[in-house]
Amino acid sequence: MERVSIAPRDRWQDKAEALGFGFHEMYGEPYWLDDAYYRFTMREIEDEVEAPTEELHALCLALVDEVVASEALLTRLAIPPAQFDTVRDAWRGSRRHLYGRFDLAYDGTGPAKLLEYNADTPTAVFETGYFQYGWLTDQIALGRLPRGADQFNLLQESLVEAFAAFPADRIFHFAAVLDNEEDRGTATYLMDCAVQAGHPTRLIDVASIGVDAQGRFTDPHEQVIDRCFKLYPWEDMMREPFAAFLPRSGTEWVEPAWKAILSNKGMLPLLWERHPGHPNLLPAFFEDDPRAAELADHVRKPFHSREGENVAIVEAGETREVSEGAYGDGPAVVQGLTPLFRSRDEGGGEQYAVLGSWVVGDRACGLGMREDRSRITRNLSRFVPHAIVD
Repeated sequence: MERVSIAPRDRWQDKAEALGFGFHEMYGEPYWLDDAYYRFTMREIEDEVEAPTEELHALCLALVDEVVASEALLTRLAIPPAQFDTVRDAWRGSRRHLYGRFDLAYDGTGPAKLLEYNADTPTAVFETGYFQYGWLTDQIALGRLPRGADQFNLLQESLVEAFAAFPADRIFHFAAVLDNEEDRGTATYLMDCAVQAGHPTRLIDVASIGVDAQGRFTDPHEQVIDRCFKLYPWEDMMREPFAAFLPRSGTEWVEPAWKAILSNKGMLPLLWERHPGHPNLLPAFFEDDPRAAELADHVRKPFHSREGENVAIVEAGETREVSEGAYGDGPAVVQGLTPLFRSRDEGGGEQYAVLGSWVVGDRACGLGMREDRSRITRNLSRFVPHAIVD
């Protein structure tokens, strides 16, 4: 594994805009980098990314099966008691789910380590599944990558296949915060995958969802929402005023409510407790567990932190890096510190990379690389394409 500079494609920004990838720049900073890539060997992908991802996903599903049967564990994960049945019923029903992204630390020298599982509302799906593949084929055609270059990227095909597992017998709604360009782009891309699978679809703003007299969720056209992909986190949905209607609305949510267990960083100490010493896990404890004090080098993470908010890196008992955010008051976990892949940019500054390993259904099927100037990957991180070159 190494980070390699490469000439950018001419007018790639125009291509991005034409494809609806308007968020290739965010917050006044570049989000997509066209002039660099991460080079992997096929062995690294198969042995250090793909196989561990599928094993970790299997461990996570086994954990869900245990947690839904235990009120004590549901409580430990701060699931609201009024939504216990929502989570249980979703798991004991069809269990259909769509996708998730494991964030892994890997520097090319040892087993990949699980940092967290974005199992509910992961973004970066369009840039992983579509735009970076176009980058690969363009760079091969330009002669800057060898003709045998490949990419760990079956993400779009896998999404279409996964959507085909849902009956195309009703409107498949897609709900997101549409004022957010990244969220709107993600939902639109996934909706296009559903259309390819034969579904009639409708895009709505999550704030426009209503409730009818029978307690069913409705769209702005007063149509009942029978099935809905929502780019909106379960931990918020379960605490909104309309949460009282969740157990009986009849809506099939994608992702299902049991993903609230896996998108919760409280699952990290539960996994470690059940699989201590697993090569792809880091020691992790609930913050109030006395054993947490034994980790002199650790990362503190709130259960529901997003975009790296309220994360602290502690080394030798001293806080070295900390991020601000809106999650400072909730429960947290402490996870052992592990090195990220580190490189230097053209100006000599350090940058750190995290691997986003995608699961669709129950299959590992793609890789997206994000890098940040900090060891805490935040909303100013950059997406960098990758290539497999042996």
